[in-house]
Amino acid sequence: IEQRLDYLAAQTGRTKAYYLRELVANGLDDLEDYYLAAATMERVRKGEEKVYSAEQVRKDLGLDD
Repeated sequence: IEQRLDYLAAQTGRTKAYYLRELVANGLDDLEDYYLAAATMERVRKGEEKVYSAEQVRKDLGLDD
């Protein structure tokens, strides 16, 4: 992995630190998306999270009028 990072930095003229920051920032976005969604799904399974049908959402937003 370090060799790949060295090569990328050398070929692009950016620092390894730049790419490491990019990896952490983008990876953190993905981790947040996954784990927050998983936590929500667990609350749904336990009946702790309110769920709305598509029909109810359309009605509430007036989309079927």
